[in-house]
Amino acid sequence: MPKSAPAFDAPLPLADNLCFAVYSTALAFNAVYKPILDRLHLTYPQYLVMLVLWQQDDVPVKDIGRLLHLDSGTLTPLLKRLEAIGYLARRRHAADERQLRITLTDAGRALADQARSIPQGIGAACGLGWDELGKLRDQLTQLREQLDRAAEASRPAPAAVR
Repeated sequence: MPKSAPAFDAPLPLADNLCFAVYSTALAFNAVYKPILDRLHLTYPQYLVMLVLWQQDDVPVKDIGRLLHLDSGTLTPLLKRLEAIGYLARRRHAADERQLRITLTDAGRALADQARSIPQGIGAACGLGWDELGKLRDQLTQLREQLDRAAEASRPAPAAVR
């Protein structure tokens, strides 16, 4: 059970805010990833899309969005750019024209070989062992899930349809 927060007369200093620690850590991750991903002609969000597709090809757009916690307004431009550079194809599902599916091209599949060493490089940059990294990842995942639940609980209920 979380401890209750102490009362403060003034806002917490920046460095004491968990949200800033997470935000600034994400910026640091991006700084490490950028030169690695530049060689693959990918941005970090595009890399995440490719990770999904390297794990399972021929995926509906909505599933990619769900896995990456991205809405279609953010995901669609990413997918269009990846298609333009030749790493994937966007196709309507034959049985359901409303469903857009994403498949890797040969170039997209070949890119996986070049990306295989990325996790080891990032792990080395973190300066932590695999067990420590796994525990930290699990803690961050639990934190995100808790925050998702809190955000969902704080949303106003949809208005009744008349």
